[in-house]
Amino acid sequence: MGGSVAIDHRDAGTLARVTLANPGKHNAIDIAMWRALRAIFERLQALPADEAPRVVVVSGAGGQFASGGDIVEFVDFRFDEARLHDFHENIVAPALGAMLACDIPLIAQIDGACIGGGLEIAACCDIRIAAEGSRFGAPIAKLGFPMAPGELKLLSGVAPAPMLREMLLEARLFDAARALQCGLVHAVVPAQDLAALVAERAAQIEMLSPQAARINKRTLRQIAAGGPSGPERRAHFAYADSAEHREGVQAFVQKRAPRFDRG
Repeated sequence: MGGSVAIDHRDAGTLARVTLANPGKHNAIDIAMWRALRAIFERLQALPADEAPRVVVVSGAGGQFASGGDIVEFVDFRFDEARLHDFHENIVAPALGAMLACDIPLIAQIDGACIGGGLEIAACCDIRIAAEGSRFGAPIAKLGFPMAPGELKLLSGVAPAPMLREMLLEARLFDAARALQCGLVHAVVPAQDLAALVAERAAQIEMLSPQAARINKRTLRQIAAGGPSGPERRAHFAYADSAEHREGVQAFVQKRAPRFDRG
């Protein structure tokens, strides 16, 4: 029996949860899970703004985030150059790309193993909150292969170069304290407090302007790609006459909390 990626978005609410599960394998990510991850985030991105969640929490089942790729599958394709290329460029990359292209704020709730592909999934999230016992790394040198270029580029955007070199050249794993020190995660708490802190941070995002969050994420992507271009700069200000913009400014003037209601 393989793994699964499930989404819980009840009654089109403002919070959704995406859960990685592969029982008995610390949620190792198999090919079907990569494809499911892509489909879920493409579907979330396609939702109308008034139906989409305002925040998505990504977590693993059973006290683990994800321990990397499902190595049992590797013997089926890793020793053939064309199939290996296809796996990384046409299965893994589109899944990670769908997460990065999602305008909805993403929070990674990390406990246990956050290794290899699991670390890459966490790196696609905007906020990463970890339990004290979690551990991070990509010890694939022990398996005799390097990290794919696109995946390494992704990690280089969230982890400092010295840490990445230790991960890849020494197959070193890091504890949560070091991950926090290096900026890989934003907060570390005891395991029993992890869910509560994630819920608190998610609730804070839910209260704020979803339009502002979407535009900020879009602009950050444009900057990472060398932009924004002239047309993108011009389009940025299209929010001027929006209801959320008016509500936020008027609420401040009227000394009350803003109400960013759906619709």
